[in-house]
Amino acid sequence: MQIPFESSQGSSLGIEWELELVDLETRQLRSGATEILTEMSPGGVEHPKAKHELLESCIEVITGVSQTVEQALADLSATVDDVREQADKRGLGLMCSGSHPITDPTTQTISPKERYAQLVDQMQWLARDLQIFGVHVHVGVRSPDKVIPIVNALTAYIPHFLALSASSPYWVGHDTGLASSRSKVFERLPTAGLPFQLSGWPQFEDYMETLISTKTIGSIKEVWWDIRPHPTYGTVELRICDGVPTLGELGMVAALSHCLVDTFDREIDKGYTLPMPKGWVVRENKWRAARYGLDAEVIGGENDGTRPIREALGDLVRELQPAAERLGCSEQIALVHDIVENGASYQRQRAVAAASGGDLTAVVDSLLTEFATNERTVLPTLETASTTGQSGAAGAAS
Repeated sequence: MQIPFESSQGSSLGIEWELELVDLETRQLRSGATEILTEMSPGGVEHPKAKHELLESCIEVITGVSQTVEQALADLSATVDDVREQADKRGLGLMCSGSHPITDPTTQTISPKERYAQLVDQMQWLARDLQIFGVHVHVGVRSPDKVIPIVNALTAYIPHFLALSASSPYWVGHDTGLASSRSKVFERLPTAGLPFQLSGWPQFEDYMETLISTKTIGSIKEVWWDIRPHPTYGTVELRICDGVPTLGELGMVAALSHCLVDTFDREIDKGYTLPMPKGWVVRENKWRAARYGLDAEVIGGENDGTRPIREALGDLVRELQPAAERLGCSEQIALVHDIVENGASYQRQRAVAAASGGDLTAVVDSLLTEFATNERTVLPTLETASTTGQSGAAGAAS
């Protein structure tokens, strides 16, 4: 089958941010998406930048086509303000994290959309357990011939994105011992997780034809790879990141995405062949980042040793500085250094739990505050927030 790729004229940018609706009294997730979206959609016309997600306790906000990270963040902020206004009326707060620290997925209502009903019918428990929240970044690509090489090359940076954004150490009131439990929950779906390393667009078309003809999927939108082509938008979509709690962190992952894809696109124009890491290295490095976050030691290549992901992140920012200056996102990409030094969300959550005697409602409160203020929690106990899953292991979920 032929799949037309609507090539972008340049490295355009789009961001999707999945927001949790939190009851401000109980700190549990609470349904409210349909009411909020209905009020935001006068005359029954669906809001263009606020959408349903799988759960009624989640609203996804999206940008239009942007040219810079700053433009995308301003676009997103305006929609968040509209959602917040409606949430406030209902006693709901907004936050974003890869998982909710205390809410049990079995208490949640599925959104009243046919495609979600079909997903649950097909996937059963796997779908009903998808109480997870992420960030997706689209970057425009100028030719279908470039898309698969760029996807393949980007897989080397999955641990970088995951370690920086990891924000799901807790699951139903317990410390999982992981920095990102979301990444492991999501990849249980048969068409989610790491992308297959393909030879080019024709092989991508062949693979999609096989999936559709065998009724594995109904459309290519049901292939939820960590990094995937999006033919309709003419983009590469990076879906690896956990949900991030602040607009600043959102700008950081968008800037990294924008710079990497634009750099690879230009490298192909110069006649270079993009590197493609070995599949087993990609898989192992993703696990290490999900488990250890910023404390991960990642494999450099098939026969190479390991190096700290913190060191690799510092090198990456330096390498991407020319692209950041060209694309106007130097300020956003520089935040990588601050996160590496002062802590990613999973570390901040564990620090709050440790300082609160294991009270995970305090963690929810900190996430609500971070989202509302765009200020990351800073606690003197951050260094004691272990990545081994010992801090705050006893939840206050009941």
